[in-house]
Amino acid sequence: MSATERTPSDEIPDTLPRALRETAEDFRSVGERDRLQLLLEFSDELPEMPERYHDDPALLEPVPECQSPVALIVEIGADGAVHPHVQAPVEAPTTRGFASILVQGLDGLSPAEVLAVPSDYPYELGLAHAVSLLRLHGMVAMLSRIKGQVRRKTA
Repeated sequence: MSATERTPSDEIPDTLPRALRETAEDFRSVGERDRLQLLLEFSDELPEMPERYHDDPALLEPVPECQSPVALIVEIGADGAVHPHVQAPVEAPTTRGFASILVQGLDGLSPAEVLAVPSDYPYELGLAHAVSLLRLHGMVAMLSRIKGQVRRKTA
């Protein structure tokens, strides 16, 4: 295995937020082919970018590490909860699936919970042989940028 490859750990970390942990368990409970199907199902569940951002795309942070054009923004609610929003093209279902996993898994968490998510979480899904490492690195970059915005907006 090269230094850039990573396989999921034997145990999914107990410290993961419940939604991210359950998603990793779902992916790892099925075979490789079914993991891709599950990822496509997630792609259909990516919420639309809120209307308030449609007229001002400069508010969105691009994620150039993704192979498809992706942009995101994180809002911190009045209650302190994190609300990530990600824009990814419909014709990029893998990217949309990764974005959807992160949006669903991080939405509503506290900033501390989001910042505690391991940066290598995407590898816990067991997709290293089903999708290219470049695509997995794109998901890592999305998570990194979400965490960066949380840090800046809660400083």
